[in-house]
Amino acid sequence: MGLRDYLSIARRHWWIFLVSLGFALAVAVVINVRTPPVYASAVTFFFTNPSTLSADLYPASMFSQGRLNSYAAVLTSDRITVPLAGTPGLRLTAQEIAERITVETVPNTVMLRVTVEDRSPARAQLLATALVPRFQAVITALESTNEKGQPVVRVEVVAGPRLEDDPVAPRPLNNLAMAAMVGLVVGAALVVAREVTDSAVRTVDTLQTLVSAPVLARVPVDARAPTGAGPFISDNDSPRAEALRQLRANLQYADGGRAVKVIAVTSAVEKEGRSATACSLGLLFAEAGRRVLVVDAELRRPRLAAFLGRENAAGLSTILSGGASVDQALQPWGAGLWLLSAGHSPPNPSELLSSPRMAAVIEELRGRFDIIIIDCPPLLAVTDAAIVAARSDGALLVVRSRKTKNAQVTTAVRALRAVDARVLGCVLNMVPAKSGDMFPQFERYAGGSAAASGEIPGNAPATTRRARFWHRSWAPCPRTVG
Repeated sequence: MGLRDYLSIARRHWWIFLVSLGFALAVAVVINVRTPPVYASAVTFFFTNPSTLSADLYPASMFSQGRLNSYAAVLTSDRITVPLAGTPGLRLTAQEIAERITVETVPNTVMLRVTVEDRSPARAQLLATALVPRFQAVITALESTNEKGQPVVRVEVVAGPRLEDDPVAPRPLNNLAMAAMVGLVVGAALVVAREVTDSAVRTVDTLQTLVSAPVLARVPVDARAPTGAGPFISDNDSPRAEALRQLRANLQYADGGRAVKVIAVTSAVEKEGRSATACSLGLLFAEAGRRVLVVDAELRRPRLAAFLGRENAAGLSTILSGGASVDQALQPWGAGLWLLSAGHSPPNPSELLSSPRMAAVIEELRGRFDIIIIDCPPLLAVTDAAIVAARSDGALLVVRSRKTKNAQVTTAVRALRAVDARVLGCVLNMVPAKSGDMFPQFERYAGGSAAASGEIPGNAPATTRRARFWHRSWAPCPRTVG
């Protein structure tokens, strides 16, 4: 994966970073508000040897440096804390005093920096002040004296005790900065975990690898398309309409230049936009001047009749069961477009679709129409789609972006291969409009072209734009197909 892929993942999961960062900052704010302030008083000790000979200064300095860790341990020992516990005003035990004392050595020196922390600034200063003479006395008593009766090491105070003006804890800015960093790291970990566990199809490359067939179109979500009954029609100037035109053009050359007349439109599972794609594709072929038939082979849950506003009393199931002829079941819908609805749901859909009568009906229709688009059930639900796809010139697999799983696509392709059905290609459907898999320049280009001609499509009423896009569909047409 390259930098662009990582940026795309971060852009796709920006809300995870936002939630993680917000939660971490909220925790930091709570800590800052609820943590009582702690004050510190600091004092610095310097250790020296009282020798007067210059030749003895360096050995004495090295002697003192080597013993600094021992002096640091003495500061929290009972020799210091027990006597300090009796200091008037402290009201602390020896253990509590030891917990409040922090010692650090100053690198490459013979100095110790001692910090006394307490919630009460007065008590922190009092404890640091009482600590100084007690520590000096203990070091003097512990170190042996030289020939002149002087101690080997002398402790001097070079700074403090000095009380810090501001509390040393909590540190609001430090806590917020740390929380922001932790929040981003946790957010990144969650994004990685989500990407690893998410097996939904998201990109064209992934889909093409799974199907081993070309992706003929990437169809975006169109918020302006109607969501109720009636044909799912997009505006003429919408990216979805342009993507469907691309699908129409690519389907004509999907089989190596050979004419493709009977196309089975199917999907792995339901709710992938299969029927809407088949309906829109039929409308587009009709708009291009082709004689188009849309067949609803979804005998269990028929939808195309409702989509196109036609009756479902007689249809494909009626023809296959011998209750009507092809001419009696065909319904015109605009110029160049006809509908063969599913008819009443039979008790044996798979048997009807696999019958010799179904093969004969397809052959009869093949000679009467330029394009036949068959809406089939999902491949993973029933075997109907595989049966119909085997008798078609090829199958078009519709895959919903960010919803359909990789395993579902793979299983669907296996079902088609098992019946020796040709996979013409696939459609990545319902792609988010801001996804990198869409046409980033289409709206800019289309809008610029319209502006240059003095027409702004976006300002026209939606009904006007839709009627202009599908103006051929509303022209009168004959009842029968010759």
